[in-house]
Amino acid sequence: MYNTPISASVTEILISLGSELITSAFMYSEKALIADINHMNYSMTESKISQITLEKSKEEYSSDENIEINVQFSIEGGLRDAFNEANWTKAYNNNDVSMKLKYGVKLTSGGFRKKELGRTIDSYRKAAIFWTRNPKLVNPMKDRRIWVQVAKNFEPFIRLSEEEVREEFLDFNEKFVFKASDLGKGKHKIGAEVFSSWQKHDYTEPGNIKNNSNEIEVVIN
Repeated sequence: MYNTPISASVTEILISLGSELITSAFMYSEKALIADINHMNYSMTESKISQITLEKSKEEYSSDENIEINVQFSIEGGLRDAFNEANWTKAYNNNDVSMKLKYGVKLTSGGFRKKELGRTIDSYRKAAIFWTRNPKLVNPMKDRRIWVQVAKNFEPFIRLSEEEVREEFLDFNEKFVFKASDLGKGKHKIGAEVFSSWQKHDYTEPGNIKNNSNEIEVVIN
C-alpha cells in the first residue's frame, strides 16, 4: 500500500480545528466550575434571626392594667437571599412547591428564675409556589408566571413584588398581652427568645436558628 501525503494546508486546518475544540471544551468546563463555585458560596450563606425589637405600649402601668408588648424580628441571610422568583421557578419545575417555616416566640421576665409571660407562640407559615396568569403579576409579553402565596394563621396573602413576598414570609411582629399583676409592683426586665426551623428544599439546606433579645424595663405602680 502507498501512503497518501497530506498537504500542509489540510494539516494546518486539522490542527486549528483541534485547537478550537480544546479551547471551547476548556471554556465550557471553566464556566461550569465558576457556576458550581458561585452556587456553593450562595447556598453556604448563613441564615440568622435579626436583632429582636421589643416595643411596649407605654412606660408605666398600674397593677390592674394589661401590658402589651410587640416582638419584632426577621429571618435574614441565606434563606432570604434564596427566596426569589428564579428559585421559585426552578423549584416549581422540580415539583418542590410548598415550604413550611416553623417559628416560636417566648416572652419572659428577667432575673435568675425566668417566668413566661403571656401566650408562648409555637406556630408556622407556609409558602405555596404556583403558576398564574394574573395580569397584576404577569408581564403582558408572557403567558404565565411562577409566584408564591404565603399563609399566616391559615390566611392567604399574595403580594406583587419579590421583596413584599419575602417580607410577608420572613418578617414577624407578634403581640403579647398579659396582666401587670402577673409581675407585681416595681421595675421588671423583660426579654424574648425566638427560634425558627425548616426542611431542605430545592433552594435551601435545612435550617435551625435562634436568637435572644436585649431586655427592656417596665414599671408597675
